[in-house]
Amino acid sequence: MADDAIGTVKLDDANDVALADRLKSGREQIISELRKLIVGQNEVIEQVLLSLFVGGNSLIIGVPGLAKTLLIHTIAQVMDLKFARIQFTPDLMPSDITGTDIIQEDPDSGRRSMVFAPGPVFANIVLADEINRTPPKTQAALLEAMQEHRVTVQGRTYTLDEPFYVFATQNPIELEGTYPLPEAQLDRFMFEIAIEHLNEEDELEVVRSTTGNLNPTFSHAVTGPDLIAFQKLVRRVPVSDSVLRYAVSLVRMSRPSANGDSPDFVKKWIAYGASPRAAQYLVLGAKARALTSGRYHVTFEDIQALAQPVMRHRVLTNFHAESEGRTPSELVGMLLEHVRVPTSGM
Repeated sequence: MADDAIGTVKLDDANDVALADRLKSGREQIISELRKLIVGQNEVIEQVLLSLFVGGNSLIIGVPGLAKTLLIHTIAQVMDLKFARIQFTPDLMPSDITGTDIIQEDPDSGRRSMVFAPGPVFANIVLADEINRTPPKTQAALLEAMQEHRVTVQGRTYTLDEPFYVFATQNPIELEGTYPLPEAQLDRFMFEIAIEHLNEEDELEVVRSTTGNLNPTFSHAVTGPDLIAFQKLVRRVPVSDSVLRYAVSLVRMSRPSANGDSPDFVKKWIAYGASPRAAQYLVLGAKARALTSGRYHVTFEDIQALAQPVMRHRVLTNFHAESEGRTPSELVGMLLEHVRVPTSGM
C-alpha cells in the first residue's frame, strides 16, 4: 500500500528531525563497525538494533557456535556500554544476578556494617546466556530488572543505570536439564531473534578471519545517551489509526477466544494467543523501523515485517498442532495471510 494512503505525517520539531537523521546515520555507522567482526546475519543485527532503539529486551535462539555472545558483546563495545555476561546454570542463585549485602569493616573505626555488593545485572547490556538452564526462581530474578529497570535486595530497591537491556540466549537443540521460560517471562521479551547458519561464502569468511590475527578497534558512533534520546524519539513517531487497528487485529486474531471471530486454524492449533504487549511492541518496533528507513510515519509493511519476531514466542500451540508438526512461526505466517490490510477508505 502506498505511504500516502495512510497519511504522511512529519515530525513537527526541527530538533526531532535532526535526531531522526542522527538515528538513521548512527544505525549505518553501528553496522559498519560491527562488520569489522561480525559476518552476515543482517536480519539478526537489524532486530537487535531495533530492540536498542525501542528500549526492549530480546530473546536470541540459535545452536552453539553462531556468535550469539560475540554479537551482543561487540554491540556493547561499539556503543561504549558496560557489558555483563551471566552464564545461567542449575545452581545459579538470584543473588548471583542481583547482588547481595556483605559485611564490611571500616578500617578507621573498626565498625562492621552491611554493604550492598552489586551483581552483574548492574550493567547497560546484560547477556543472560542459556537462560533456560536455571530454575524458575533464578529466572524470575531478571523479571523486575527487565520490566522496572531496578532490583530489590533485602527490602531495598536499587535503580539500574540507563540505558539497560537484557539479551537472553537459548539453545534449541539441547533440552535435557533445561527449565522452559514461563509465559510471563517470555512475554517480557520484545523479539524472539532466530540466528541461523550462515551461507557458504559467509562461513568461509568467518573461518578465514577468526583463524588469523583479529583485534579490531571500534569508534563509538552511538553511545548510551544517544540511545536514551532515540528511545524517546521513537515514541513520538505518529501512527495512523488504520495501522494501529491492523496491529491490534493481528494480535487479537491469534487468540482462540477472540469473541468467536478467530479463524478456524487458530481455534484448532493455538492454545493461547499473544497478549496486548505484542501489539505494543509491534507498533514500537514499527516506529523504530520507520525511522531507520528515513521515514517519519509507520506503514502496514513495518508491522508485517516484525510480526514473526514479536509474535512467534507469544503464540502457544496445543497438542493438535504439535502432533501435526505445526509451528508458531507457521501459524503467525497464516495470520498474516488471513488478517486483511485495511483499505485507505477505512
